[in-house]
Amino acid sequence: MGRAVRFLAGEAGIGQFIDIGAGLPAPGNVHQVARELDPLARVAYVDNDPVVVSHARALLCTAPGVCAFEGDLRDPPGILNHPDLRAMIDLGVPVAIVLGAVLHHVPDEDSPHKLVGMLTAAMAPGSYLVISHATSEDMGADAARQVQELYEQASAPAVLRSRVEVARFFEGLELVPPGIGNVAAWRAGPRPAESSRTIVLGGVGRTL
Repeated sequence: MGRAVRFLAGEAGIGQFIDIGAGLPAPGNVHQVARELDPLARVAYVDNDPVVVSHARALLCTAPGVCAFEGDLRDPPGILNHPDLRAMIDLGVPVAIVLGAVLHHVPDEDSPHKLVGMLTAAMAPGSYLVISHATSEDMGADAARQVQELYEQASAPAVLRSRVEVARFFEGLELVPPGIGNVAAWRAGPRPAESSRTIVLGGVGRTL
């Protein structure tokens, strides 16, 4: 996420971000990373957990240009039309939507690819979509089953998707090089982090 946001705030010139499924605040949040390159970057944090939103408001929304509100990825219109988002983000100019480690918590019956399509359809040309998604492609059947069983005991079960399924989220978008791959290696420089297997896929796409 950090490397993607640095690329967007710097090289791509994006000054506004929507982080959906933001999770509990931790060092290196989107607005902190973006403002290293653009001190005026605006960020809206969205999560369906009221406790997460409460913490975000207390810890992150302490300066102008940052807000947090309750919203669910399964309800794109509710997010895009929320008054807090409308007050902070101008959807008429390029924006970046960040879906970090959230889509693998949306089951197939909730039509995750359709939901992402609704979000990208609302973005102005030249906007960006950032996705990281757990995958089972390098795990093997037994390991993948164990991971899914572990998540089933949590509040948000996980759906591990293949590279092809993750690529479908970027249909109609122009992938930023190096495309979809291991998040540990995405624009990691001349000495990327070593990883014997791909557990999380990631990519950045640009609307045309």
